[in-house]
Amino acid sequence: MADCIFCKIANKEIPSSIVYEDEQVVAFKDLEPQAPVHVLVIPKKHIESILALTAEDAELVAHVFTEVLPKLARDLGVAEKGFRVVANTGEEGGQSVKHLHFHLLGGRSMQWPPG
Repeated sequence: MADCIFCKIANKEIPSSIVYEDEQVVAFKDLEPQAPVHVLVIPKKHIESILALTAEDAELVAHVFTEVLPKLARDLGVAEKGFRVVANTGEEGGQSVKHLHFHLLGGRSMQWPPG
């Protein structure tokens, strides 16, 4: 999508601190981190939110949760003590960019309930 900031990051039109990239996803440091480790994992394909996922996207989601997030958690040093993965959906869910993204947060105690 032409005006999507995350599509522009995925296409290298906007610089970012990329910590991981493969054929399907890009992961980069959040500009306003809410924890010592705060990385966003986005699909390169524009998908607006969890609600826009289709059966065709099942492989992508499996890849993110079985390969990308565990690798990042280990590489960023939060796997052993714990971390949180969040996908905000919709305005009241806190989604500020209409491109599916997963927040990986760690490096401090995550309290519940959040915010």
